[in-house]
Amino acid sequence: MNAQQTIKPYVIGLDLGGTNAVFGIVDSRGEIKATTAIKTQQYDTAESFVNASVEALQIIIEQVGGLETIKAMGIGAPNGNYYNGTIEIAPNIKWAHDCIVPLGKMFSERLGGIPTAVTNDANAAAIGEMVYGVARGMKNFIVITLGTGVGSGVVVNGQLVYGSDGFAGELGHVTMVRGEEGRPCGCGRKGCLEAYCSATGVARTARELLAKTERPSLLREMNPDDITSLDVAIAAGKGDELAKEIYEFTGKMLGEACADFATFCSPEAFIFFGGMVKAGELIMKPIRDAYDAHVMNVFKGKAQFLVSALDGASAAVLGASAIGWEIQ
Repeated sequence: MNAQQTIKPYVIGLDLGGTNAVFGIVDSRGEIKATTAIKTQQYDTAESFVNASVEALQIIIEQVGGLETIKAMGIGAPNGNYYNGTIEIAPNIKWAHDCIVPLGKMFSERLGGIPTAVTNDANAAAIGEMVYGVARGMKNFIVITLGTGVGSGVVVNGQLVYGSDGFAGELGHVTMVRGEEGRPCGCGRKGCLEAYCSATGVARTARELLAKTERPSLLREMNPDDITSLDVAIAAGKGDELAKEIYEFTGKMLGEACADFATFCSPEAFIFFGGMVKAGELIMKPIRDAYDAHVMNVFKGKAQFLVSALDGASAAVLGASAIGWEIQ
């Protein structure tokens, strides 16, 4: 088996998003040899999606020497379950929003039986950091993805935490504001970290502050409904005090949450990934300051706060491919 694996130098990584499904063929050094993509929502059934995916994949598989060069496939997807190889009740994918789809099995059967693993996108990011990124050599760390939502992948003693059912590590859905005043979250609960510290949460904080105060701000030049976290970051970068306050609020909540996370796994590092991280010290400094102010004394000074060095355009594909290398 080992000899057979050495002549299979590539894995396929699939970053399955709500808009696009991006495929890459990746070697063991993390170099993407070929890519292709299709529209996720263009298909009404999982079967038609997989059929179109395989048709697109055949072209790039031939570019690297055919299916005999492919060791495995890794898939990072919303609501991906590593234990079962499924995506389950994924609200933003129309062919999976109300059912369980055995996506790993479907791809494996269509691709000559190659081993295929599925996990959620944040878990894929964590494995990607461990295999290709800033977490190389680490055995205990937490990756926090700051995008449309807040995702997380938790690695303890060198192993990703999946829990009893494959869905452990949803730190974006810890409750930060309890009671009726908590913001509604897409998960159906109120007050989740994601409702405040995602890109959509930052935009919502901006709208709330603009409505509560008449303080001057560059953001007032925009239609409130059109404000994005990028707009807030740009305004803050220009010295806008209200915009800076929004990032201070967001970073403080993230730092307080990380102080709580440290109590159960004592990570070597918190690694942040996603579009919001481009705000740099606007978000990272309040995270660090709030963490230092709230973390238990026994954990003080132990965790690094790092930003992913993986290229944003390819990081999700690399993370998914890393799951493929993990298959035994």
